[in-house]
Amino acid sequence: MLQKPDAPGLKKELTTRLLYFFILGDVLGAGVYVLVGEVAAEAGGAVWVPLVVALGLALLTATSYAELATKYPRAGGASHYATLAYGPFTGFVAGFCMLAAGVVSVAALARGFAGDYLSEFVSLPLVLVVVVFLVALALLNARGISESTRANAVATVIEVGGLLLVIGLGAWIVLRGGGDMGRLTDLGTVSEGPVTAVLSGAVLAYYSFVGFETSVNVAEETRDPRRSYPRALFGALVTAGAVYVLVGAAAAAAVPTGTLARSSGPLLEVVRTAGGVPTWLFSAIALVAVANGALLTGIMSSRLAYGMARDGLLPRFLTVVLPGRRTPWAAIAATTALSLLLALTGDVSTLASTLVLLLLVVFFLVNTSLLVLRRDPGRPGHFTAPIVVPVLGAASCIGLATQIERDVWLRGLAVLAVGAVLGVVAALRLRRTR
Repeated sequence: MLQKPDAPGLKKELTTRLLYFFILGDVLGAGVYVLVGEVAAEAGGAVWVPLVVALGLALLTATSYAELATKYPRAGGASHYATLAYGPFTGFVAGFCMLAAGVVSVAALARGFAGDYLSEFVSLPLVLVVVVFLVALALLNARGISESTRANAVATVIEVGGLLLVIGLGAWIVLRGGGDMGRLTDLGTVSEGPVTAVLSGAVLAYYSFVGFETSVNVAEETRDPRRSYPRALFGALVTAGAVYVLVGAAAAAAVPTGTLARSSGPLLEVVRTAGGVPTWLFSAIALVAVANGALLTGIMSSRLAYGMARDGLLPRFLTVVLPGRRTPWAAIAATTALSLLLALTGDVSTLASTLVLLLLVVFFLVNTSLLVLRRDPGRPGHFTAPIVVPVLGAASCIGLATQIERDVWLRGLAVLAVGAVLGVVAALRLRRTR
């Protein structure tokens, strides 16, 4: 018999180490394999500068998340915080934005897994690969948070190993006289000066740090969130930042800036320039990165749906969990089905560019929710952020949103409008229930 909605909550399985790898694996996702080229096109050879700026901006919102996650360690994350601060309507909008971003992200990653990287080894129909890929991830997710995060830990080690290989190869190219260290101080492009280049590059680089926010949805499954969560969060972000900076510096020094900017696989250019390492190896690493990112995003989406349903913002059947595993199987099935639908219809390309805008809306609500909830003492001993941090975090979201293109804004506003309508319905239904 399936567990009823009013049964005990999710099982506490995550340690500090597993949570650290969960966050690190989500941040060091598939995007890093194209990030360097995009930033180089905007900022020039000094790729490391916008990466450092982006890390600082990400740490602002991450610090707000650290206080809220340790103060209210429940699945639902941003949706739960916004509900507490502003009510069910805003909570639904925040959760809807996160769900939309998560579901589309998993769909895009599924299509990415079935693309050129897999073709390096075998040629299979897109539909078959997408279905098998998503079903396998859903089964692993449903098996348990401990098993999922252990699989993530292994995948993260492989991802980091591949990036360390790029760093080593870049250093080797420079040592043998084939690179140019002078490019590391080359900031700006033909059309943009240094300051504008840093801002443009930082917007792109900021996208690469997105992923840390998904971890709040597993705080309820962490054994000691007040102690573990801040350590894992800040440790993972700093680790990711250090790896990004070193990878960016290695690639920029080893490969001409123009070559990086034109390449859809800039890290592969480093491998080709260095020689001695088969190119298929990077395809294998990229597949691991894509699968790992999809797994972690799938975990986030299902826990978020579970938390919103428990708060009365989504249908109650999504709170049903497996009796032994105590994983939210109904939420996992629902979010996987939506991702499968998007992946098979090919609408991902028109929605993917709105993901960052949706997340900036979520981050703004999280930072301002922290300010509102300061009057609530919460659990004793929780992490406390300096009051200036959520203020700067909210301001950074507004600043980054001004850099979003008009067409993306139009698509994002359409998604937000749908969320607003559904939010009104959810708020009215919850009010009648109460």
